[in-house]
Amino acid sequence: MVWMNQIATVARLSSRALVRVEGPDWRVFLQGLLTQDVETLAEGEVRFGALLNPQGKLLFDLFLVAEAGSVLLDVAADRREALVQRLTMYRLRAKAEISAVEGEVWAMWPAPDAAQGQGWAADPRLTALGLRGYGIASAPDAITADEAAYGEHRLDLGVPDPAKDCPPETTYPIEANFDLLHGIDFQKGCFVGQETTSRMKRRGIIKSRMVSLALDGPVPAFGSEVLAGDLRAGEVLTGAHGKVMALMRLDRAEGVTLAVNGTPVEVRWPGYLKGAASHS
Repeated sequence: MVWMNQIATVARLSSRALVRVEGPDWRVFLQGLLTQDVETLAEGEVRFGALLNPQGKLLFDLFLVAEAGSVLLDVAADRREALVQRLTMYRLRAKAEISAVEGEVWAMWPAPDAAQGQGWAADPRLTALGLRGYGIASAPDAITADEAAYGEHRLDLGVPDPAKDCPPETTYPIEANFDLLHGIDFQKGCFVGQETTSRMKRRGIIKSRMVSLALDGPVPAFGSEVLAGDLRAGEVLTGAHGKVMALMRLDRAEGVTLAVNGTPVEVRWPGYLKGAASHS
């Protein structure tokens, strides 16, 4: 598959797994829980969202993949059972069935238009991320790569991986840029953690965000301090080959010299994040 003279690359995302929610009440059930609007989700559409704790911090990032009469939730494989348990706890009397299902999750980038509708759908976070694939047969004209290659593509675009960058119940979704990556519908009704999320957005009290840093040398350990002189400016999350995600204080991320363990680092502001600093 070729797009603008580029051959597409595909990678199986083995770190992701699937949960199916079905039954007469599945839309109503999830609508009251998730950050994303479920009621208007059309068959074949993919949306990005999250399940938060009552205090508004991230529990699970997920993609909603609408089917006929049900929805697939694309979640971190090592958190799938925990998600099934949490949804079962919330279900109460709702007529909804929740089950882990077999199936592969794929990514393709760049995004050839001809692939959409053949088990592929546009990644809802950012067009440049490409496509996500579910139940696909193959992509014979594409280069096959490993998941690490997709991770580098994501890092190049400055997009966090919440499942890796946000240990459960430590991070607000806006800090992980969910509001800028179409992961929160602020127009829908209530969802778990909605009050805190809406207040942060409404009042503009966004002090920290995840941004990409460039550095020469090995990736620092998770949690390593990013310093602006003697002041703590943030902490390193995950990365590869000279690129890392970091949770940065926005008032200390620009116009200063930054370093991690004595190694200079530079903030790489992606297009979608420019202008979203502390004054936003």
